Amino acid sequence: MQGFVDVIQGFLDLGATVILPVAIFLLGLLFGQKPGKAFRSGLTIGVAFVGIFLVVDLLVNNLGPAAQGMVDRLGVELNVIDVGWPATSSIAWASVVAAFIIPLGLVVNVVMLVTKTTKTMNVDIWNYWHYTFMAALVYAISGSIIQGLIAAVLFQIVCLKVADWTAPMVSDFYELPGVSIATGSTISYAPGIFLVRLLQKTPIIKKWDADPDTIQKRFGIFGESIFIGLFLGAAIGLLAGYSAGEVIEIGMAMAAVMVLMPRMVKILMEGLMPVSESAREWLSKRFGEREIYIGLDAAVLLGHPAVISTALILVPITVVLAVILPGNALLPFGDLATIPFIVAFIVGGARGNIVHSVIVGTVMIALSLYMATDVAPIFTEMAINTDFNMPEGSTKISSIDQGGNLVNWIIYKLFSLFN
Repeated sequence: MQGFVDVIQGFLDLGATVILPVAIFLLGLLFGQKPGKAFRSGLTIGVAFVGIFLVVDLLVNNLGPAAQGMVDRLGVELNVIDVGWPATSSIAWASVVAAFIIPLGLVVNVVMLVTKTTKTMNVDIWNYWHYTFMAALVYAISGSIIQGLIAAVLFQIVCLKVADWTAPMVSDFYELPGVSIATGSTISYAPGIFLVRLLQKTPIIKKWDADPDTIQKRFGIFGESIFIGLFLGAAIGLLAGYSAGEVIEIGMAMAAVMVLMPRMVKILMEGLMPVSESAREWLSKRFGEREIYIGLDAAVLLGHPAVISTALILVPITVVLAVILPGNALLPFGDLATIPFIVAFIVGGARGNIVHSVIVGTVMIALSLYMATDVAPIFTEMAINTDFNMPEGSTKISSIDQGGNLVNWIIYKLFSLFN
């Protein structure tokens, strides 16, 4: 069993830039593409994800230290440390249930496609770690592998159904036809779409509009996404107490993110469209006219400037929320740089309205802080059982990504009732 786990872990360690091209190549062959064409599609998507993750690293490596600077300046002292998604995923894959998740997840997805209970063919196997964490969490409270796997399947089903529901928005607003997003951290914020709709019907507030196009019309050249990135990045640097040179540096980094990310997404679509068309043709011949979505990493949604703008504004807001919310014990840190991923559906639901997105994002993140605080004891126990190196001086850990995941928390509470 351990050998199988090691093989799975070795494959996952290759990352999305290898796993996705392999999956796309195999899908292309399955749907009747010639090997050369299928290989080119997979390779193009791999190149696009290399570019996307380079830009994401640029974002994370600049935003993470700045967020830490804000926390230090405020002198926040909370006893639960947000260790971020990388640490969370390592804790998940170290669980005894991990070996079952990928084969089980693939079977569940195929069964749902055949039974027409989903339209999403999720090739984002790398992000199956979210299902693994769900299984590990329930296993930790029950000691039952079966219960853990049932919890993972429930989580996956919710992810696929939310992916189906939001796919039209992904196609229309993000201009990614045939794509859906089933990433566990992103789908947990999908309920924010209902709050957005409420704001859009609320007197006065519904008129507050600040999408990138409106900003550009109002401010001319200074309203372009490259300048928005520069200004917001510089503001983050100032809040972090950076020197003048460091403020300019982080401003330039955020400007680069705004410009480069959309270009990487265009390369991604160049590789994806041939496979998507082949899939439709193959399915229509065998099952009649049927819509099918290809599930990808939520990173492809970061190409819209409103997503990054909203996230940059929410970083200092999250730190302030952690200080002022009564009962919160989570010190946000590791997952502050992942805020673009978790608010992408909210921004899409708001049609890029940054004001509405920030308001709803604030509410959802506040809930995440409370949920992450609530699961901290069991989260910490899971980490200790997997010999995780606890952050120096910390007694408890959790994360906004999965500890503060709404769907995860609901399923966890459901299983807690009879364990």
